Amino acid sequence: MENFRSDVIGSLLRPQYLKDARQKRGTNELSDAEFKAIEDRAVDEAIDLQTRAGLDVITDGEMRRYAFFGHLIDAVEGYDKFGGWAIPFRDEQGNELVFKRPVVVSKLKRVRPMCEEEFTYVRARTKHPTKVTLISAQQAAAYYAPDKSSNAYATIDAYLADVVDILRAEVDELIRLGCTYIQVDAPQYAGLIDPNIREGYKQRGNDPDKLLDRCIELDNAVIGNHSGVTFGIHLCRGNNQSKFYASGGYDPIAAVFQRTKFNRFLLEYDDERSGGFEPLKNVPDDRVVVLGLVTTKKPQLETRDELKQRIQEASQYVPMERLALSTQCGFASTEEGNLISPADQEAKLKLVADVANEVWRG
Repeated sequence: MENFRSDVIGSLLRPQYLKDARQKRGTNELSDAEFKAIEDRAVDEAIDLQTRAGLDVITDGEMRRYAFFGHLIDAVEGYDKFGGWAIPFRDEQGNELVFKRPVVVSKLKRVRPMCEEEFTYVRARTKHPTKVTLISAQQAAAYYAPDKSSNAYATIDAYLADVVDILRAEVDELIRLGCTYIQVDAPQYAGLIDPNIREGYKQRGNDPDKLLDRCIELDNAVIGNHSGVTFGIHLCRGNNQSKFYASGGYDPIAAVFQRTKFNRFLLEYDDERSGGFEPLKNVPDDRVVVLGLVTTKKPQLETRDELKQRIQEASQYVPMERLALSTQCGFASTEEGNLISPADQEAKLKLVADVANEVWRG
């Protein structure tokens, strides 16, 4: 399997014209056909941007989604889009943002494919290696609320069984269409990293380590056994309009490295909230670690020297030939996007590609 040295996490800033069009589509001021043409234009621009930056692998920028998990909510019947519990995101200054989640209210039914359009469109538009991003099953567990969901599913496990079936079918279909790189976005592991959130789980009667076991089991069930396909898992600590929801090193979830079947670990490492590189000693010898050293949260551009130094530090735990470089997260986990400009975004993507070329291709 090819080791792409410069990688991208998935989402890119949505152009204003696309945000306006999505709003108009919601109020029926635009037809489906008109809206699709606008989405296509945004994806074409995303492909151009990443190609110009020189990245080894590209995505469609998640232009067709209102949030990183939007492909699940838009393709599967059974969710109330904004009826779930709200989750607080913070920044270093203590500013808070409350984000409303979906909630499952009736039996799930996949009414259309989730990512096939994203993949086939990009593949037709570029010769570049492409990847598709997919929500993890355990992330969807957050969309179960006993008071609102139990009429549809008596238990969260019954609900998750259906989620896994839907995601597995999606993986099988993407592979059948020729997709060779699928990334599972799994920010829910962040809650198992953060000491405060772990404590909160315990107080609510949830054992964080049992939860970790279940996360791993679900992820392995979704990706199954497919040869010739690269499966990546992206672990971050929440990313919404430049805010986060968890902090801590990877030690408490080192089992993810040891027991999941992913080939590639895309890890957030852009600031001290991520802890050190020591937990990477748990990564098996046949896996690749993609160091998310370039932040998407702030406009300041990292220097080449500091990136090279940190790659060197990480290589004490994972040899150079099994390392790669990326941004720490997407630029727009939700449609609003992080608090940086399109020019900042392009500079950061180019920096990732340039440093990767210098480090690994001399």
